[in-house]
Order: sequence, then C-alpha cells, then structure tokens
Amino acid sequence: MSSQKPTSTSSDKSAAKKAAVLGTDRKNRVSLLAMAATAVLVVGGGYWFLGSKGAQFQAAAALAPANASASEVSVPVKDFDDGQARFFRLDGGNGVSIRYYAVKALDGSLKTAYDACDACWASGKGYKQAGAVMICQNCRRKFEIGRIGEIHGGCNPAALKSEVKDGQVVIQVRDILSGRHYFDLPKEG
Repeated sequence: MSSQKPTSTSSDKSAAKKAAVLGTDRKNRVSLLAMAATAVLVVGGGYWFLGSKGAQFQAAAALAPANASASEVSVPVKDFDDGQARFFRLDGGNGVSIRYYAVKALDGSLKTAYDACDACWASGKGYKQAGAVMICQNCRRKFEIGRIGEIHGGCNPAALKSEVKDGQVVIQVRDILSGRHYFDLPKEG
C-alpha cells in the first residue's frame, strides 16, 4: 500500500494562489471596483470643471500684464513658445475693459484677437483654449487657432492687428481701442 497525499489539497492551494494573483476572490474584486469608480468620478469631475466652470476661471486667471507705452503694447514672442494663449486687458475708459489674447499657432505664426467673437460678443463670455482650437464660451463653437484673422464674421474670433518685430509681439493701442464696442456691454444691476 502506498500512501500518497490527496491531489485536491495541492489543487486547492493552487486555486487560492491563482485567485489572489488574478483578483478573482471577492475582496479583491470589490477593491478594484471601488478604485475604478473613484477614478471615473475624479476624471469626470475634472472634465466637468474644466469644461464649464473652469473655462471662466481660465480666462480670468490668465489675464497677464503686457509692456505698454502710450502708443503700443508688446510681449516677448518667446512667452508663447508653449502654445498657450495669453489673455490681456486694456482700460478702454468709462469702466470698459477691453480683453484680448495672443497665441502661437501650430505653424509657428502668432495670432492676436479680441476675447470676443463677431457673433456672440454681447454675451461677454469670450474664449477658452483647448489645444489647437479656441472655443467660444457662449455657443461652444471651436475655431482653429491657425485661421484667426483669415475668416471674419459669424462666430469667429474678432481679429486684432499685430506685428512681430525685434522678438516682440507688438499691438498698437489704437488698434486695441478700436474693438471697444465688443466690451461696452450694458451694466447688470
């Protein structure tokens, strides 16, 4: 008579080890499910924030000063190497703040526009950037950055004349002031 250990014990140990590694036991499944649900909530919440509330925060927080003289405003071209739009303001008088931005297109050209579109300007909401497009925060239409200044009218960024000279993006103050009507909105109250 030979005495052999039952094979069911070794296969039970093997199954338990496999369950632990593959996460097939109940505890591991619940933990993985909880982690996946948390990740979905965090990513979804971030998308919602940046897609709606964050858009207004982005435009307000990004307003940066520019070097200004009595006749022109200038910003170093290298400030736009990251491809991110920079938003600026100029006092247009009588409580009107003229908002505008500059951004580098994928082809390397610099584009400047008012933070208002030709159609939705009365909403006062302006634009936000999402990669290579600017998005109207009123109607949500996307507009390719490289086409700013090429298309006029409709829901497109209202182009602002500028030039690059001596490593600076230069905008004439008179040109900025010519877009004052986009921001002279009725006061709420």
